[in-house]
Amino acid sequence: MVFGQVVIGPPGSGKTTYCNGMSQFLQLIGRKVAVVNLDPANDALPYECAVNMEELIKLSDVMVEHSLGPNGGLVYCMDYLEKNIDWLEAKLKPLIKDHYILFDLPGQVELFFLHSNAKNVIMKLVKKLNLRLTAVHLVDAHLCSDPGKYVSALILSLSTMLHMELPHINVLSKIDLIESYGKLAFNLDFFTDVEDLSYLQYKLDQDPRSAKYRKLTKELCEVIEDYSLVNFATLDIQDKESVGNLVKLIDKSNGYIFAGIDASAVESSKIAVGPVDWDYYRVAAVQEKYMKDDETFDDDNERLGD
Repeated sequence: MVFGQVVIGPPGSGKTTYCNGMSQFLQLIGRKVAVVNLDPANDALPYECAVNMEELIKLSDVMVEHSLGPNGGLVYCMDYLEKNIDWLEAKLKPLIKDHYILFDLPGQVELFFLHSNAKNVIMKLVKKLNLRLTAVHLVDAHLCSDPGKYVSALILSLSTMLHMELPHINVLSKIDLIESYGKLAFNLDFFTDVEDLSYLQYKLDQDPRSAKYRKLTKELCEVIEDYSLVNFATLDIQDKESVGNLVKLIDKSNGYIFAGIDASAVESSKIAVGPVDWDYYRVAAVQEKYMKDDETFDDDNERLGD
């Protein structure tokens, strides 16, 4: 059983920086990490890449060969990857025994709520390699300073959650820079909890540019509240405590905290509904023991087969 994250979000939300910082943090707490770059346009990687999609196909080559723009080229590349999923499986198989995997995906948002090829790639890997993945959707925190942009971010987050069909955590990234964009209309909890958007509608009505879209905004806010799925964690990737709190949320969502724990259904339920407060150093040690026991079991089976 392999655990990991699918890192998605709009351009500029900090996905590559996140993968770099998250991989360093996870290594510090004792996990073996492999970062998989599935962005064919990302040619300046700050992290050590275990698997790079550019070995299979490059966006620049596709744009020249097929006379496509960057958006059309990315759709073509993801479609090509889906058709050559065996290549990616072969690259991942040596890693899945003992690595925690981070998938760094492109920033073109259409890939995650309009087109199905990116989702199909992830779902095929989940089924064939028995992966336990959480989608980490990054949204730049500066969008909170503009109510209209914030509503757009909510709609994007909700659409992506429904389309990807994975355990999902929305994250306000670059939270340390949020005050540099001006004072927020409400306190930060309002933007992370997403509970009563009527206050936001009132704020939008005060803006003459947004007033003419009053009815549309009201309907969109009602859709978001009716689903009641969207909320946000916050992240400062340079702050160890902030990253650690997010890791605990992710570990709970994809089941990493249960790996190797020999507990009854009742005890497991208590862990599931309890606060996200555990020692991830201990969890990493338990996971490592689980991996070794699993390998011993496989070796014993091979000897029995011989």
